[in-house]
Amino acid sequence: MVELPAGVFLMGAPGNGDPDIDGEGPVREVTLKPFAIDAHAVTNAQFAAFLEATGYVTEAERFGWSFVFRRHLSRQMARRLEKTNAVVQAPWWIAVPGARWDLPEGPGRDLRGREQHPATHVSWNDAQAYCEWAGKRLPTEAEWEYAARGGLEQAVYPWGDELTPGGEHRCNIWQGTFPDYDTGADGFTATAPAESFEPNGYGLYNCSGNVWEWTADWFSPDYHRQEDAATRETPAGPPMGTHRVQRGGSFLCHVSYCNRYRVAARTGNTPDSSTANSGFRCARDL
Repeated sequence: MVELPAGVFLMGAPGNGDPDIDGEGPVREVTLKPFAIDAHAVTNAQFAAFLEATGYVTEAERFGWSFVFRRHLSRQMARRLEKTNAVVQAPWWIAVPGARWDLPEGPGRDLRGREQHPATHVSWNDAQAYCEWAGKRLPTEAEWEYAARGGLEQAVYPWGDELTPGGEHRCNIWQGTFPDYDTGADGFTATAPAESFEPNGYGLYNCSGNVWEWTADWFSPDYHRQEDAATRETPAGPPMGTHRVQRGGSFLCHVSYCNRYRVAARTGNTPDSSTANSGFRCARDL
């Protein structure tokens, strides 16, 4: 884990996203107590150790299915499921029977060769259970952004303001035409190992792209617009909600569809949701 001292930083970003949906702004000064955070997302190998030690059963296993990106399925499976199991608003997502953390594309392909990739098909509730076993917790949204910024003030990405400085890819996102063709110019068309690319100024890997990361907070587009201690001093988000905050974007993010690999970008999902591009990293108090 990376230990970070108490500090003050500028959280959020102006003029990005839909202010009524995403709630990235306003930019505000936030104070945090010292904390530690994982240098990278929890890997398949780490998650496997947790399951072996506890016998925990993930929500995707209990439900019997999880969401998989259509182009990662065999042509035969995609054709069989797309008419009945595709998400209407986002037909590139297919509810695949049997898809889970150790069968990320469903039955027929396991994790061999991907032990050091981030664990996926992990719900917020699953992530919570892992953190409790590990003696850790999920980072708050503010802690996540503070750590992801790597000491840079109001930069667009964890490494600066240019997506590919000097033509160098710094994160695992979609290149090409979403959702039909990914060139894989950054080296990957699905998840990458958890320690891929250069870390940010604090030593954190993949704070942009690769997999969405759960945080502790309930999602709200406007709660943080209040100017009081609850939103400015070690904030923990609203007291209740229906969705939990996810940060960082994923390998499926593209400027034309999901420009949320920026360090201030945010989204939310229900705590029992699991997908092929959702993972997490842990934090703990100091």
